[in-house]
Amino acid sequence: MRILKSSEVGRGEIERALAKKPFDEIQLPQKIRDFNKKIFGADLTASEIVRKIVSDVRKFGDAAIIDYTKKFDGVEIRAEDFLVSEEEFSAAETQADSKVVDSLKRAAENIRSYHAEQLPKSWITFRGENSVLGQSIIPLERVGVYVPGGTAAYPSSVLMNVIPAKVAGVGEIIMCVPAKGGKINPYVLVAAKLAGADKIFKIGGAQAVAAMAFGTETIPRVNKITGPGNIFVTLAKKEVFGHCDIDMLAGPSEIFIVADEFANPIFAAADMLSQAEHDPLACSIVVTTDEELAEKISAEVQTQLEKLPRREIAAASIENNGLIIVAENLNEAINFANISAPEHLELLVSAPLNLLPKIKNAGAVFLGAYSPEPLGDYFAGPNHVLPTGGTAKFYSVLNVETFLKRTSLISYTRDDLLKSAADIVRLAEAEGLDAHATAIVIRDKG
Repeated sequence: MRILKSSEVGRGEIERALAKKPFDEIQLPQKIRDFNKKIFGADLTASEIVRKIVSDVRKFGDAAIIDYTKKFDGVEIRAEDFLVSEEEFSAAETQADSKVVDSLKRAAENIRSYHAEQLPKSWITFRGENSVLGQSIIPLERVGVYVPGGTAAYPSSVLMNVIPAKVAGVGEIIMCVPAKGGKINPYVLVAAKLAGADKIFKIGGAQAVAAMAFGTETIPRVNKITGPGNIFVTLAKKEVFGHCDIDMLAGPSEIFIVADEFANPIFAAADMLSQAEHDPLACSIVVTTDEELAEKISAEVQTQLEKLPRREIAAASIENNGLIIVAENLNEAINFANISAPEHLELLVSAPLNLLPKIKNAGAVFLGAYSPEPLGDYFAGPNHVLPTGGTAKFYSVLNVETFLKRTSLISYTRDDLLKSAADIVRLAEAEGLDAHATAIVIRDKG
């Protein structure tokens, strides 16, 4: 892990170090490239692989899903077994530790309560004598939630995606989860029941995204797909966008920590590793105003790393994407944070609220030493599906409005329309759209 001094390397190098690569430029590890070459007969890019999978699912439906599930996951499955059965739900409830289930219930209540505050309202207002303008808030009819299930299980992602959709009033919520060895983690199924998912399908990867986007003989077509996943899932969402909506292109996890001289290096190191253990591509950055603290954090990362069960993954992440920057002052540190536009931004400083007005780009902001990122991941209530890869400059956190549409309402009386007719006709003619003008003028004669 590198330590850079902003006073020595210059702003340009810092900005390059903070830059995020586009999803389709991320290099796949050689092991994955070799595996894909065996399947496709050529060393294809991730984008090429995804286009092939999406095209096959669109053409061949369930048959393509069965084929790719066998090739990628080593699982033979029939179309009639895609859907999780009631027996499987019952088995999951039996296998699940009751204390973990109780924690999931408390987390679900926090998430539900928080997102209920986000519900917008339909409204109307009167214009002129009896004319009406307004806005109708309409929930989506059917959404698809993707939940990862590769190297770890994510019941928290189930809660974070399904509960806001339920609060929004979505008609039907389906969920796709890769089934490791043909089975889904019991806590994922318990979380799905708690959150209110309607149907869960045991399929994953780009093929699951394509199935939800276009529909198959077994999987219904959805209006929107939400939820995080690996590079193939993310690129599949990008590929199907337009045929349905998506929440965002969620890439590898990120944490950016701003630390002053009073920050605890043990806390900072632990928080860096909390993201590094996700994925070798995950990014952990600290910007501090104290050079001695930077050295302590770096040493503490190595100490804590040795104790991690997912040490190999975390070590690769820290080696390739870990960075500590020594800034001149807190203003410079915050400026670097805004350039990075991180998924998670922690302010490990003595007065975090003083810095908050200066934050322009972040998925979520964690204020103070006792608001670590995992608090938001699991329990506090705000959503943990956040913009990554610098997209916090223009994307928002997943929320209730993700699952809603806004429809404009317009109702003018004849008198009010005719009062506005001259303006409308003038504007239509200025654009050369005479039929638009006629549609107004003709009502003066009717």
